[in-house]
Amino acid sequence: MASARDYYSPTQLRTDQWSALREVTGSLGRSAPNEIMADDLAKAEQLFEELALIEPYWAFPGMVAFDHMRRQLEHSSFEDLAFTVHRVTRALATGAYRRRSIPLERDSIDQEEHDDEALLTTEARALAKPYFEVLVVDSVSEQQERWLKDNVAHMLRPEDPFVYEAVVVPSLEDALIAVMFNHNIQAIIIRPGLLLKSELNNEVLRSYLNRAGTQEEIDAIPPENLGPELCRMLARVRPELDVYLVTHRSVEDIANLDLGICRRVFYNQEDFLELHLNVIRGVEARNNTPFFTALVDYSKQPTGVFHAMPISRGKSITRSHWIQDMGAFYGPNIFLAETSATSGGLDSLLAPHGPIKEAQELASRAFGSKKTFFATNGTSTCNKIVVQALVRPGDVVLVDRDCHKSHHYGMVLAGAEVVYLDSYPLNEYSMYGAVPLRSIKQQLLALKAAGKLDRVRMLLLTNCTFDGIVYNVERVMEECLAIKPDLIFLWDEAWFAFARFSPTYRQRTAMRTANNLRERFDSDAHQRAYDAQQEELKDASVDLLLDTRLLASPDARVRVYATQSTHKTLTSLRQGSMIHVHDQDFKGEVEQSFHEAYMTHTSTSPNYQIIASLDVGRRQVELEGFEFVQRQLEAAMTMRRAISSNPLLKKYFKVLSTADMIPKAHRQSGVTSYFDSDVGWTDMWESWENDEFVLDATRVTLSVGGTGWDGDTFKTDILMDRYGIQINKTSRNTVLFMTNIGTTRSSVAYMIEVLVEIAKELDNLLDDASKMERLSFERRVENLMEKYPPLPDFSRFHDAFRPDDITPEGDIRTAYYLSYDDTNCDYFELDGTLQDMLDAGREVVSASFIIPYPPGFPILVPGQVISAEILAFMRALDVSEIHGYRADLGLRVFTEDALGKLA
Repeated sequence: MASARDYYSPTQLRTDQWSALREVTGSLGRSAPNEIMADDLAKAEQLFEELALIEPYWAFPGMVAFDHMRRQLEHSSFEDLAFTVHRVTRALATGAYRRRSIPLERDSIDQEEHDDEALLTTEARALAKPYFEVLVVDSVSEQQERWLKDNVAHMLRPEDPFVYEAVVVPSLEDALIAVMFNHNIQAIIIRPGLLLKSELNNEVLRSYLNRAGTQEEIDAIPPENLGPELCRMLARVRPELDVYLVTHRSVEDIANLDLGICRRVFYNQEDFLELHLNVIRGVEARNNTPFFTALVDYSKQPTGVFHAMPISRGKSITRSHWIQDMGAFYGPNIFLAETSATSGGLDSLLAPHGPIKEAQELASRAFGSKKTFFATNGTSTCNKIVVQALVRPGDVVLVDRDCHKSHHYGMVLAGAEVVYLDSYPLNEYSMYGAVPLRSIKQQLLALKAAGKLDRVRMLLLTNCTFDGIVYNVERVMEECLAIKPDLIFLWDEAWFAFARFSPTYRQRTAMRTANNLRERFDSDAHQRAYDAQQEELKDASVDLLLDTRLLASPDARVRVYATQSTHKTLTSLRQGSMIHVHDQDFKGEVEQSFHEAYMTHTSTSPNYQIIASLDVGRRQVELEGFEFVQRQLEAAMTMRRAISSNPLLKKYFKVLSTADMIPKAHRQSGVTSYFDSDVGWTDMWESWENDEFVLDATRVTLSVGGTGWDGDTFKTDILMDRYGIQINKTSRNTVLFMTNIGTTRSSVAYMIEVLVEIAKELDNLLDDASKMERLSFERRVENLMEKYPPLPDFSRFHDAFRPDDITPEGDIRTAYYLSYDDTNCDYFELDGTLQDMLDAGREVVSASFIIPYPPGFPILVPGQVISAEILAFMRALDVSEIHGYRADLGLRVFTEDALGKLA
């Protein structure tokens, strides 16, 4: 597959290869016999060779049709070939193969123009039966394969809610490759005749097997265990799928094996109807949206409205003479579904017992949690709920200093004593990375040495960060549990909800890791490894503990919470979020306090449309999340390649690579970038398995300092005002392009076109510029790219808010409420009084949160001592928005008298 290195995924490769084949066969079909170009023939043959490695894993067009097209090429039937390839390519592009059988013969009736997917209305698409594919794993002859597919096809009934086709592959390896290539697969039937090895011995294909297990692990599978082992391996890469095992082995043998995501085992039978009914039932279980369905049904009921919402049923709008435009804009359904009722088939978010409860249980299954709770006012509220439910006044909490401001306010509400953890700085780009594990362990060990470990309650980290830095979640949790066995973890995954549905990304999610740790801690192998390490580390020094990859006690408690902004990375209306819980002590210790915190922060009038969108968003990711996340990654990788390979763009822009964003010490794999113009794509898997930090490839951080514009100006004046391109994260000299599951290749193409246009415009301006204008441009670039202010670390809490000077925790709540009395506060100007005070050696203490945008997190919190480095950074800031700072008065600080009262 000579050109595979130019593609990140086989899906995009397949799409482009079929398009290329259509072009070359079209050229062959239009040429006279004496005009046939040898280059076209060679290219067509090469494309068929490359597609032959991918097509066995897809139901359409199928290998029978594919082989027929190859024979058309061999027999020089170029016109027929051009017609057939055109039909196939168009059906793949429009999705027509999902709705009907596509005739490939030239004398068939052409329905393309009036049956094009793009011409269908939204209503027509909604009424069409969803299509999927079933993977059958069995080594059979061509005749047996036709028999299998015919039997499957005969099971489909008019009353079935879905339609599907079968794909047959012979081996365990082929099955693993198929589910990672073919996003249409929703169910797998494993039959007794499967083999171990694939006949398609290709380096690119084999690289995908690493996602499910090492080659050594695969080779070691005994022949009698191929079916059960395949079930287990499928659970690693596509846990959302349904697997059915047909076996000749005894019930007793199967009962002792790990069957992963196997839904049902069939013994010694060829009952295709029973298999069919189970396949339909399994997909239907994921397609079920209990609350969305209940809301749709409610909207159809004739209802008399005598409650507190005039907008319900749209009556206050339809009867209006002045706001009819609102009704016309939104349409009737949104108002028909608007109500404050919790009966009539609906439910209460505060005390769910019906469809909302069921919807949350389905979300819990989808995201791998023990419990999931919906929120209709964003992840900011989710964060406060979790913190208030778990943290008591006086508890010590370790917090990522540059986390979202909701966590800092949550610490105030809970009365926590906060230990702020500093992330590694990226001074050149005015952004922070993430907190090194060594720093976290160091703080925990210091608290242990001070006799305070019993008061340490929680570790709170952002995964992934706004800029895309992702932790090694399993290593962080295990090593911290080795020091504090009952430590609670809150992972802010506001930007990471999509990660569950990528085999690569999933391994760094909180819920997946919690399940893995529970399973591993229960194993005999872990007990032996732990005992051996304990013997080695007896009387170990702090330095040795910091340098050692610690193992947690098998008795450690796995207590993990994750908050996710579903609306940020998956399909949901704005402010739709979820809290996922995997806490061994939830029932006994947390449930009541969690309920109270949930009641405290959740509206008694939650938006039902948001809840319904969370329900539907969950349905989508269980059925097509793998496909959509894969396409999201494709879009981001395409963007990386296009910018990094364009000589004109490289003059003014740079895509920040893994090496730019993560210091070498935290990249054990040695991976420096995901794309190199000389060698193509880098396989992400090894780095995501082992490195301390990795970079989320779906976020493309672009250095724009070379244009002479700062990040905020480039975002607002150039991208938004001139070209209508929206982004929401900048730094002093970068802008962040975030792809999502809705990003299309057309959107990426437009963005590249815009960057090329900007670069050409800069070229022209500089060509025509005078010497002084060039000098001015060069100085602006130098100021942005070389004269950057160093990012300050967290200084410390003032002694008035610390219990002692041994460990760094501080009472942020006391400081926060002390500022409520204006007599305790004063204002100092940055360039005047404040600088003078620091020069005189006085400790000046912030009385409020100071949050510049960017970077968007507090650089000062109440009770924090203002250091010379923080002041220098604030003076160097050239952003227009700084929350908590009043330019007319200055920085709000505590008076010496106020601090003296607390001493």
